[in-house]
Parts: sequence; structure tokens; C-alpha cells
Amino acid sequence: MDLGGTWRLAPGDDELRRVFADDGFDDSGWVEAVVPGHWRRAPGLEDWDGPVLHRRSFQLGPERAEGERSFVVCDGMFYQGDVWLDGLYLGDTEGYFVPHAFEVTDALASRSDHVIAVELTCAPQRSRKTKRNLTGVFQDGELLDPTLNPGGIWRPVRIETSGPLRIASLRVRCTEANTERARLELTAVLDAADAGEVTTRTAVAGVDSERVDLLTAGANVVSWRQDVPTPDLWWPWALGEQPLVEVIVTVAPARGPESDCRTVVTGLRQVRSKGFVLEVNGERIFTKGATLGPTRALLAEATAAELATDIGLAKEAGLDLVRLQAHISRPELYEAADRSGMLVWQDLPLQWSYARGLRRQGSRQARAAVDLLAHHPSVAVWCAHNEPFTVDLAEPPSTRRRRFLLGTLLPTRNKTVLDVTMARALERADGSRPVVTHAGLLPHPAWGTDSHLSYGWRHGQERELPAMLRRLPILARFVADFGSQSVPTTAAWMEPERWPDLDWPALAARHGMQRHLFDRHVPPAEHETFESWQEATQAYQAMLVRHHVEALRRLKYSPTGGFCVSTLVDAQPSVSTAVLDHERVEKAAFAALRTACAPVIVTADRPRAVYAPGQAETLDLHVVSDLRHSLEGCTLRATLAWTGGEHRWAFTGDVPADSVVRVGAVSFAAPGVVGPFTVTLTLHGPVAASATYEALVGFGRSARGSHTMTAR
Repeated sequence: MDLGGTWRLAPGDDELRRVFADDGFDDSGWVEAVVPGHWRRAPGLEDWDGPVLHRRSFQLGPERAEGERSFVVCDGMFYQGDVWLDGLYLGDTEGYFVPHAFEVTDALASRSDHVIAVELTCAPQRSRKTKRNLTGVFQDGELLDPTLNPGGIWRPVRIETSGPLRIASLRVRCTEANTERARLELTAVLDAADAGEVTTRTAVAGVDSERVDLLTAGANVVSWRQDVPTPDLWWPWALGEQPLVEVIVTVAPARGPESDCRTVVTGLRQVRSKGFVLEVNGERIFTKGATLGPTRALLAEATAAELATDIGLAKEAGLDLVRLQAHISRPELYEAADRSGMLVWQDLPLQWSYARGLRRQGSRQARAAVDLLAHHPSVAVWCAHNEPFTVDLAEPPSTRRRRFLLGTLLPTRNKTVLDVTMARALERADGSRPVVTHAGLLPHPAWGTDSHLSYGWRHGQERELPAMLRRLPILARFVADFGSQSVPTTAAWMEPERWPDLDWPALAARHGMQRHLFDRHVPPAEHETFESWQEATQAYQAMLVRHHVEALRRLKYSPTGGFCVSTLVDAQPSVSTAVLDHERVEKAAFAALRTACAPVIVTADRPRAVYAPGQAETLDLHVVSDLRHSLEGCTLRATLAWTGGEHRWAFTGDVPADSVVRVGAVSFAAPGVVGPFTVTLTLHGPVAASATYEALVGFGRSARGSHTMTAR
């Protein structure tokens, strides 16, 4: 029985909290709101931070079958809750994505009219150093308005029934898969009303099995294996098809009828990692990815179509992977990823610093995440904590840089205690996927990690990235965050008619704008109109994304295993690193990303921005192919062109499957004519590709490039 729909809500105070759950309490004066939802959408609660009291009346007759048990199941309470039924306290909840169940068999058997009451809190995290709510980007970060409280009953509430045996949870993991056999590891928590024998039946892909266990009364943990011969393997979209299978588990007393049943949909595949190079079913893949924040700032408001659209946009950009930064999303997103063959790097909802004393709660939520998501073949990587150091966006940039370096190089309680504990919990609960203990730290002998490199935005210049990766190749293993902010295409909410007197403080405080970094890279003061500045920010972002992706793809497997550009889409009106705005309208960087992530690209060493007339230059040329077959009989043509002249080169040969080929080099002297010149590459053969680089002779501030590619 679904208990969603219209509930009644009221802000909680000390007096009301004592009596609101009573059976005969009069809530007729409370406001009405829809559940699932968030309390900030209720009239009068738009600015309330909690606690919020919730009540709903419903009817359910006392009649029941012999041995039938009933449970109140709450799929998602944001963030902590206490639950009552007909004035009887059922228990508490913690963890915004963690399901909770409470037995109410006797309470429902006594009457037909019932009231469920919930007191819910989602306390603002005032100190960024000592947060206690494990809510990730929802309460700390750059992706969402920090004043927006996500509290609410954001997932369904319902009454479930079973027989005397209930499957309280079912964890399904595919630990091995090849063309001959796939192996599923299953772990169930069986809640038995009485001690005795239980028969567990498993059916998957036409294979049935049965086992008998002796249970005690209460919760029992049962684990077993199910092998599937000659399976249809699930693949990432670039490597193959995505067949899905149902895993059906039923339980019954040894000499009785079926008592409960659970069905999950999974894919049969194996994921391994060597360094940061993923292998799926033994086939390595260079993962081109993007960070994905919440689909909507208030996640209950995201529709299934919107969640699927975000996965589709990632695939349209040529990406293989989305990284769910410091949050767990709705089930529909993972189902869309399963269907489309999109890999998921799954962060737990931890971002920046947390208080002491969260190890037990963190481990419990890590195990709950595995129970919730382990059956999804798309989920390829677990990560315990994103950037486990203190970040305060109000501090000067120099202070934040110092905190980052200290937090990276020195042991901290978050990094060395909380994160390690949660990573171990993930490994013990799953074991079928690689686990990253924490993301965004500089490489260190004591903790392996990915790299977050903001060349051209937070530090340095965008042209410095290739040189840094040559000096420190360890930074290139997996670059999981890079990009620059730009003004969105859908920008009426910024009131551009006020230019240049925008509400800069509000844009920074509630919409993520980093004005001091724009002043460094794309200064608003240099533009007479809002539209000119908007276009310049998008052009700069597109240029940075293009050249960073090209640099990382040239390092494919040596040593780079992949990358994630930051970010794919906005969850709210924002000035951010996203390549699509909150209405999913493209910025210029989306087209640049799509082109740079094509299966086959041609690249040259990037020319200098400015040359002196006659200055000597040599540029290496590469072809990068992610295709699983070789390209034979290819011709790469290079053309140097300037006003009044040009020079041409040609190279021929084959491109092996899944490779980076250094085709050769072009050496030239910069033209003697002051002005722009271009280097254009065109690949001819089974696949056509092209790339153009622009530079200046004599003077100029910067060089920009365009890059186009088609496949045939």
C-alpha cells in the first residue's frame, strides 16, 4: 500500500513535538504537501530548516491471512527521522538514501483507521570542518545553493506484507563473468518470525537452484552463489550490447507455501582495475567521463525522464562514464545507465570535512549503498570520500590552497580514519569492484588517488597541463576534475539587462560564480555587453576542455586510464563548470567535448600562442583510436596555411585497434607575414577526422583552436 500523496506538515517546536504523534491529535490546521517531496515546497516552510512534523491518515482493515506480517517501509528520509504509527513509536532513521523498515503487524491488526507520523530533521551544517550529516553535495559544495535545505520524505513510504519469513534485504553482485560462466554472489537478510528451516529458491537466466537453511527467530544473514553457464555478457556501450536478466529469490518454510519474494534486474559482467585502467569482461577501456551532480537541486522533483536524459546526454557526448559526485541518486538514473551501457563511478555522499565519531554511521551507510546499488552492472567504481580536506569558499584563494596542500600531505582524521573505515566496509560488502578510498588528493605513498587539476581556472594557465603531466606522470593516472566556469546559455535569471551592474554577491553566494577567477581569465570589465562576455566565457571553456581532453587521450594507458571533465549538467540556475545548463541547453563546451571524445581523433602538439617571424617549430602528430578494430590504409595530411601561402605534408599507414599512434612530425619556420596562421590535420581512410590549430605571428594574446570530426 503506497502511503504517498497528500500529507500534513508543520514546523516543529518543543511543545508540538511532544504531542503531534498522538492518535487523536488534530492536524486540520497544518499545511498540505505532497510526499515524496521536500518540505521547502510546502507553503510557509520555504525558509524553514527543521525539524518538520509530518502526518498522514489512512485506512487498512485488520483482516489478514494466517501468518501474514506487515511493515512500514521508508525508502528515503532526508536526513534523520523518528516514525510513529497510531501513537506507537516505531524507531528512528538516519541516512538520506538508506531504506528503513518497521514491523507493524500487531498495530494494523487492532483497527482500520491509522495515522503515520514522522518527525524529520536535516540540520544545516554551519561549520564546514565538523559536519555530521552525510549528505555530500546537498549540504556542502559548489554545485547547489548552500541556503537550500534538502530535508523531506523524498522517497516512497508504503506498507509491505509478507509471510512469516521476510527478505529484509538482498544484495546481488556479479563477481566473475566470461563467455563460459558468470558467477553471482547473493547475500540476504532473512527476518524469521519463528526458528525453523527455510527453503530459498533462486532463478536467473533459466537456471534454478534451491537451498535449505536453519534459521533462528529474528534477522539471519544467508549467503550463496549462483553460476550461470554461457551467459550473455553486459558491456559498456562502446564495447557491446547490454542484455539484462532478472534474479528472482523466493523464501518459504521448509514445509509451507512461499512467504516472500524479491526480484532485481542485473547484468552479467566482470569489472577489474589495474591502476586506474578499467577492464570490463577482460577488455580494457579508456574511460572518457564527466562529473554528474544531482539532476535537480531537490532530487525528489527530478522526473524519470530527466534522469534518463542526463545519461543520454553523456552518451551523446561520447562519454563512457559518469561520476556521481558525493551523492547517491534516484533508482531511475542507475536503471537508465544499465540500459544504455554507461559506466558509473559512485561516490558515497561525503564531501570535504566531517566531525569525529562518524565511523560507525559511515560504515553502515557504505553497506547500505552496496545493498542498494550492487546489482547494477553500470556501477563500476566505489569512492568513499570526495576531497577529504577543509574547504571554505569564503576564504581567500591563497588560504584555500594552503589548506589543500596541508590536507593532502599530512594525515587527518577524515583521510586516515573515516575514509579508510568506509573503504574497508565497501570492500567487505562488495569485493567485485575497485574501491577508491578518497578522490582529489595529490598522489602520496600512503594513499593512492585520482587527480583534480584545474589548470586554466583555479591555478596556473590552461597551456601548462601537458608540461606538468610530463614532469609528474603520476598525476595523469586518472584526472577526475578539470574545466572552467562559463555563463550559461539560459541566462535570463542573471538579469543581463543590468550589465555591468549584475548582482555579483548573489551570483557568488547562491549560484556558484567564482568572480575572482573570471577576473583572472575572462574579465567582465573587458566586455561592453553581457552577451559578449557570455560568449567569451563559453569560448574559453570550450577551448580548455578541448585541449585538456586531447592531452589526456594522447596519454592513453601510458599512464592515463581515463578522465572526468567537470561538470556535465547544472542542477539549478548556476554559473558553473557544467557544459550544459540547468535547462539542458548546450554551451559551446558541450560540442567541444563531443568532438574531442569521438572514437577517433587526430591531434598535433599544440602550437605556441605567438611566434616570431621565421621561428622554428616541430609538432608531433598523433592518431588516437578507441575502436576495437584496426584502421588500414589511412592517410594523414597536414597543412600549414597563412595569408598568401601554405605548406603540406602527408603520412600513410595503419592504426591498430585501441591505440595511440605517433604518425610523425612536421617541422617548419613560422611564416614571415605578421598575422594568424593555421595547422590543419585531416585523416582519410576508413574513418575521417580533422583538427585545426590557430596561432599568431608577431603579436597577439592567445591562440584558439577548433576541432571537427566525422566517422563513416
